Amino acid sequence: MGVWLVNADTLASGRFVISALAETTACVKLLEKNAAAHPGERAWLDVHLPAYRRMLRGDPVTAALLDAALGTRTRWIADFLAPPHPGVGSPPFPEELAVVRRTPPERAHADLEVSFGGPLPAELRRPDAPERIAGLLEWVWTHTVEPDWERRRRVIEADAVARAGQLSQGGWAAALDDMRPGMRWLGDGRLQINVHDYPPHDISGARLLFVPVTPRGGWVAWEEPDPDRYAIVYPCSAPLAGAGEAAVPEALERLLGPGRARVLALLATPLSTTQLVALTGQGLGSVGRHLRVLFDARLIDRRRAGRSVLYYRTTTGEALADVTRPPNTSAAPHSPT
Repeated sequence: MGVWLVNADTLASGRFVISALAETTACVKLLEKNAAAHPGERAWLDVHLPAYRRMLRGDPVTAALLDAALGTRTRWIADFLAPPHPGVGSPPFPEELAVVRRTPPERAHADLEVSFGGPLPAELRRPDAPERIAGLLEWVWTHTVEPDWERRRRVIEADAVARAGQLSQGGWAAALDDMRPGMRWLGDGRLQINVHDYPPHDISGARLLFVPVTPRGGWVAWEEPDPDRYAIVYPCSAPLAGAGEAAVPEALERLLGPGRARVLALLATPLSTTQLVALTGQGLGSVGRHLRVLFDARLIDRRRAGRSVLYYRTTTGEALADVTRPPNTSAAPHSPT
């Protein structure tokens, strides 16, 4: 298994960050796999996959470079394709992409040989390899991610809030154990990051960054030769990712108003006030008022989970959300436990 050795200082300084580049790279992986995790993701693929495939058919060299960089055979992403987050703030996409674009060709070729699993074919050992990969990432960002970035960002922020809550309630084991498949806290300063047979890696003293993305999947990243940052890219929890796609029926908006209707639509999945603020982009006061009205109308109920209060739709709320939908559609079922 792949294990990182982590000391207390590194854990204590660990932080959640937002990366537009990581989100874009995750979307590239999703487009390549064409395997949706929920209906909203399927709809996104149906819209964008045809144009993405046309773009790659028109540029077979870049398509081959991407296949090598994604590690189709080795399950190892080329390091230059996924540089770690700078660890400060939320840099704009062009700033993150510039790190990929200015990769020296020699380093890109070395990274590609690792992800490809052997010597690169001559046609891929090109001086413009980093520029081609950066250009593809820029295309995916511009055409498929940027138009929806604010919603995606809210989902990512909501996941970070949820993880922070788990951390405060149950420690690092609670926050890390279900972060991504194969990852769990082993105790005694050992963090299993995957199930692959890699030697233990000591990251004590480095900065540990957690980077949520909305598509399923993930990876780890660091920069050689003397890394001071290690990033774990992981998928937002499935309920939050699905909640971010929640459609608001027009009839429900007319009945309750757009803000309140949005809150009720999202509560097909139990969520806290803080998560709702992140997902809706509304202020804390506005979300609180909507929750009070919906609760008084018995359209939602609440329950405590650790230190958080989670809100969810009642049977009446489910019926209202369902009856206001256009014909031939239905709300996602939910039965709180």
